Amino acid sequence: MNHAPPILQRRTSGVLLHITSLPGPHGSGDLGPGARHFVDWLAAAGQTLWQILPLSPAGPGNSPYQSVSAFAGSPLMVDLDDLVQQGWLPWMARKGFDENRCDFARVAPHRMACLRKAWDGFSQRASDACRGELAAFCEQHAHWLDDYALFMVLDERHGGPWSLWPTALARRESAALDTVREQSAHALGFWRFVQWRFWVQWQRLRGYASQRGIAIVGDAPIFVAHHSADVWSHAGEFLLDEQMEPYVVAGVPPDYFSPTGQRWGNPLYNWEAMAHRGYRWWKDRLAHLFQQVDVVRLDHFRGFEAHWEIPASEPTAVAGQWRPGPGRAFFEAIEAELGQLPIIAEDLGLITPEVTALREACGYPGMRILQFAFGSGPANPYLPHNLERQCVAYTGTHDNETTVGWWASAMAGEKADARAYLGRCVDTEPHWALINALSMSVANTLVMPFQDVLGLDTRHRMNTPGLATGCWEWRFEWTQVNHEPAERLAAMTRAHGRWSS
Repeated sequence: MNHAPPILQRRTSGVLLHITSLPGPHGSGDLGPGARHFVDWLAAAGQTLWQILPLSPAGPGNSPYQSVSAFAGSPLMVDLDDLVQQGWLPWMARKGFDENRCDFARVAPHRMACLRKAWDGFSQRASDACRGELAAFCEQHAHWLDDYALFMVLDERHGGPWSLWPTALARRESAALDTVREQSAHALGFWRFVQWRFWVQWQRLRGYASQRGIAIVGDAPIFVAHHSADVWSHAGEFLLDEQMEPYVVAGVPPDYFSPTGQRWGNPLYNWEAMAHRGYRWWKDRLAHLFQQVDVVRLDHFRGFEAHWEIPASEPTAVAGQWRPGPGRAFFEAIEAELGQLPIIAEDLGLITPEVTALREACGYPGMRILQFAFGSGPANPYLPHNLERQCVAYTGTHDNETTVGWWASAMAGEKADARAYLGRCVDTEPHWALINALSMSVANTLVMPFQDVLGLDTRHRMNTPGLATGCWEWRFEWTQVNHEPAERLAAMTRAHGRWSS
């Protein structure tokens, strides 16, 4: 069965770049002119896809995979200049932020303060038409927005985790929540206002990308953070103890990235309870996401077949065990309501025949990483000659070294195999050697991190799995992007039948 969307059934290529990595004057990339300029760059380079990381608010360690909401958009991505143009926010002098990294400790307070000023300005000066648009948005998205706004107001008041809030609030007693609604109407309005502007700006950007022939590949983390509006408002659908704390948490066993595995710490789903409710939360989540993007990369797909369960008391992931996931029944329930969805299955890590069988039964293309291909002989499934047409090939992902960084630290055996396979050009231009090999392969879809297109070293890595600090901060400047990368990428995609025109 092949459910791959048409865009993944023809030869295309694209670039992986998160929104916050874009240039911009306010300390992090956002949904403003810098994003539209990147769309123009993609079109000039003959690309068809722009893959991003989760759009949700960043959580601990600034990770977009530990968010306070699976539905909300990140306030840090809201284009502040748009709020100035609307007349709700006074003009701002530039703050001199670092242009090569997102200094979240400085950026987040600055941007949130600006958003609050904009909300005050909107409250005082907005037209009736704008107030009507906000009201319509709130009504349309009430199924998640109301709980999210409540959660954020309570988070500001009490901090986290929510399980330590006053009992009436933690257990969502109606009278206690009604009191919050009555006493905090303006604060609740702020969080709704920010989501409205995010939504308007995002849909504007997505429409611009579509006009330029660029499809957006979004990202759906399989797990959510315990300290989130999702778990607080759907506690019965997660494995929590009587104190509303997780007694088991998510992660992966020891692997390529870490000898002690990865203890992510997310609560695990109560799949039995979710099935009893018809997977309503997941249906709503995916329906919401597909209003924002064209294709979804479903993170940690193997967790739907079996997931690594770690006792919450364990400091590492070593002492975990495999537990069955919902399997095919989950995807059948989703498809029964939402239809055949354009999904890329992130099937990396320890993949068993059962996981592959589930992916194939769903008809989803999997992922293949070329950095993993060398050092184990010609049968390695990630080598270009072993790729399947229905797969998505990457030089690396946001979790990998940049290709230049990978080559600098590769073992002697890996380098010898790579030279034999790719030629001596890998010594001087490892990034282009890997991109070219995948571009020539039979794989329909090729995605490259923007760092690889620019040939950047390990200093520009986006994330190191298991590292709690210093990740997710990378940004670039347009001065780093001369005419050559776009021209070279355009020539390559044209020669290999991936040209978007």
